[in-house]
Amino acid sequence: MTIPSDTQSLILSRAATRPGNLALPLPEGLVGAAAKMVVGKMIARGWLEEVEANLRRSEPMWRETGDGHGTTLIATEAGLEAIGIEPLAASAVASARKAKPKPVQMPDDPDTAKPVAIRAGTKQAQIIAMLQRPEGATVAEMVEATGWLAHTLRGSISGALKKKLGLPIAAEKVEGRGTVYKLPA
Repeated sequence: MTIPSDTQSLILSRAATRPGNLALPLPEGLVGAAAKMVVGKMIARGWLEEVEANLRRSEPMWRETGDGHGTTLIATEAGLEAIGIEPLAASAVASARKAKPKPVQMPDDPDTAKPVAIRAGTKQAQIIAMLQRPEGATVAEMVEATGWLAHTLRGSISGALKKKLGLPIAAEKVEGRGTVYKLPA
């Protein structure tokens, strides 16, 4: 497997912290032909993907397509894996990005949801990885793994994961284990 350069690692790690894994803006000083060369290699290796920019959300543009639209760059699962982000957390980020968009709300609306990024190595990423296991996870198992209190964990599931990220978390009672939470495969 090819190891990313320092510049490529910087681009991917910044993308992992941004909503929707946006790779733009590129690091300061990376412009012109150098930027095209670095991005071109990353696209060829499957670490970045060029997608249509959502100008309503003010996504930064990588290039214009000529018809009044443009493209932006996002880090792929392979790109996130190349810098050490677990595939389970990367796929959760990708599925959250591909989820149905919520209705557009006015900027002065106090209920406007702010985009949330999932960083690798966080307790939130750890919880998502546990929920993606075929057997799912109970509150007790997630409390043991994170060190959080049970009410904090349940609040995180209903607030951060379900409401903010829009992840379709299902809960079912399993005999001998209690309530098990899962993310559909």
